[in-house]
Amino acid sequence: MQHIDENGIAADRLGAVAWRKSQASNPNGDCMEIAPLSSGEIAVRNSRDPCGPALIYTRAEIAAFIAGAKDGEFDDLTV
Repeated sequence: MQHIDENGIAADRLGAVAWRKSQASNPNGDCMEIAPLSSGEIAVRNSRDPCGPALIYTRAEIAAFIAGAKDGEFDDLTV
């Protein structure tokens, strides 16, 4: 895997990673996909653009986001 100097890399340059998405995602396939990286970080990409940019986050950053989502901090974004 290539070293990531900035937050963002073309998703197809990450190599053979296991992308997955929520079972609750849009039936058209419009959703986010995530993949654990060998570095321990988590990549996030848009499923409509699998060769487009992937943002890279630490596990702590992903955990903070998930905790906020579970607590309803982002519910206003879905209305």
